[in-house]
Amino acid sequence: MNNTELIEKLNKEKSLDRDEWVRLFETFIPEDRKFAADTARDISVSAFGREIYIRGIVEFSNICRNDCLYCGIRRSNRNASRYRLTAEEILQSCDEGYSLGFRTFVLQSGEDGYYTTEKMSEIVRSIKNAHPDCAVTLSLGEMEYSDYAALKAAGADRYLLRHETAHKEHYGRLHPAEMSWEHRMKCLRDLKSLGYQTGAGIMVGSPYQTAECLAEDMLFFAEFKPHMIGIGPFIPHKETPFKDFPAGSYELTLFMLSLCRIMLPEVLLPATTALGTVNPRGREEGVLAGANVIMPNLSPLAVRKKYMLYDNKICTGDESAQCRHCLEERMKSIGYEIATDRGDWRKRSE
Repeated sequence: MNNTELIEKLNKEKSLDRDEWVRLFETFIPEDRKFAADTARDISVSAFGREIYIRGIVEFSNICRNDCLYCGIRRSNRNASRYRLTAEEILQSCDEGYSLGFRTFVLQSGEDGYYTTEKMSEIVRSIKNAHPDCAVTLSLGEMEYSDYAALKAAGADRYLLRHETAHKEHYGRLHPAEMSWEHRMKCLRDLKSLGYQTGAGIMVGSPYQTAECLAEDMLFFAEFKPHMIGIGPFIPHKETPFKDFPAGSYELTLFMLSLCRIMLPEVLLPATTALGTVNPRGREEGVLAGANVIMPNLSPLAVRKKYMLYDNKICTGDESAQCRHCLEERMKSIGYEIATDRGDWRKRSE
């Protein structure tokens, strides 16, 4: 079975076995990627039309208790300029986003203990009270079941928690010893059981990643069926132990996006900022490869350059309105338009 036939099998059966995934990742050529992108784009347009959902990210703290080896805001980075936004600043960012047509707000931070579950619950309630027609997505890292339950009760709709890798040994090479692959996976299961629209995801080309690692990720996605998948290329940060590792492959990232769309036709799939960082047309090409979500930055301009998970991140100097207009024009240039609704996950057969 050649690669085109493997992609056709995936489209028909929504799964491949481990060996087939490994072979596909080890041997794909540009023609395979194009075939996958064309297939994925047709599936995406069939499910969502030519509308792209936008999510406004508010990066409200770059203080983190963790020391992940790939991350620019890791605890050991003494050169990071740390900050925290107040509840009022977070709400102001959402208010501004609402006026620009955003109907989903993504609150993202390092794992910062200052923002207790009680504080975050009150922030979520404030946003939902001010904008009851909007969805709130949280991306706050690992917590316990009771914390996730409290935030859900406060009104949070979605939660993004990249698992980073479904390969346990690989996880150990990306994280300090005190972090546990088992706990990360438990968190994802807890989130889904609580009724969150749950997002997982990976970095393509992270250090020590192999085709076998990627195969494990695809098998995990097939089994777990996340509502959202965040996939972007690994980009090194100069203040991390991985500073001298090469960035992940742009082409392989696009290929992974397409394969995820083919395997999970209803998944919410962002064309990430990292994709746009490694290639000026990365987000457009991500959409053409099957993505249907873009997540621009609504953080106050003064702190955007401080939330630097990797080097050379784009859009750190753009005003929110400027960024919104730019994205609209970019999507129009490839025949798509920005949608101004919440863009919830749902079964398309309903």
